[in-house]
Amino acid sequence: MFRIKYPTTQTEPPLSPRETLPTMYDLPSENPEDPGLPDEFHILQPELLRHTFRSPKYPPEQVFAGSDMNLYYDVHHHNWYKRPDWFGVVGVSRLYDGEDLRLSYVIWQEGVTPFVVVELLSPGTEKEDLGATEASGEEPPTKWQVYEQILRVPYYVVFSRYTNQLRVWTLQGGRYQELNLGEPKIWLEELGLGLGLWLGDYQGINRLWLRWYDALGAWIPTEAEAERERAEAERERAAVATAQAEAAIKQVELQRQRAEAAEAKAEELARRLREMGIEL
Repeated sequence: MFRIKYPTTQTEPPLSPRETLPTMYDLPSENPEDPGLPDEFHILQPELLRHTFRSPKYPPEQVFAGSDMNLYYDVHHHNWYKRPDWFGVVGVSRLYDGEDLRLSYVIWQEGVTPFVVVELLSPGTEKEDLGATEASGEEPPTKWQVYEQILRVPYYVVFSRYTNQLRVWTLQGGRYQELNLGEPKIWLEELGLGLGLWLGDYQGINRLWLRWYDALGAWIPTEAEAERERAEAERERAAVATAQAEAAIKQVELQRQRAEAAEAKAEELARRLREMGIEL
């Protein structure tokens, strides 16, 4: 599923750098437990989700979205946390205590659990993201265990940019059950939002992206897209106004020409009558 590991055997002719240079997934981190900083996709995709996460059922100041942020979930173990690629919370202040940006999301302080969590598959976390690993002994629970059994997050979403596969789990009877998606999308009635795969250009990259859509099936625009749409609508309104003004000017000019023609015709008629000795 993923590219070959580094180092690779020398070949003749040599392989291209794209095939031989190591990625952050191949090289060890200074912290053995840290898989490394997010790659570019792990920056852009959560950003798009955040920009389009606007529920019509909640005011903007009651919607929070976090990405690559420490989520602390156990009041008895303050150093235990998970770091979802993206998560959305509704019914909580956009700002911490209504006035400050968050440095982390602490469940026992916030009192509101994320409504949806999204994980983006990567070589270092794939097994844990898909619930294929379990914690043992005194180890912290896995992501799956935290989302399903501790936080009880209603919707758990996993997307692979390598296969463009979207998978969704929902809580049923206290356990995650995978949904059978007929299309790569899901409607979340509680939010009045849908989440699906969109083929388009974001930040100059054209590919399949995960993003939110509304009840009409329209993709929710980012602020930049909305601004472009407003600017385009304004240009169209200006163009229509200009065309209407030009048409009005032409109509006035036509009426002037008709009036001048009528006046000239009347003068010509009066001249002929005078020639015939008839005075008006």
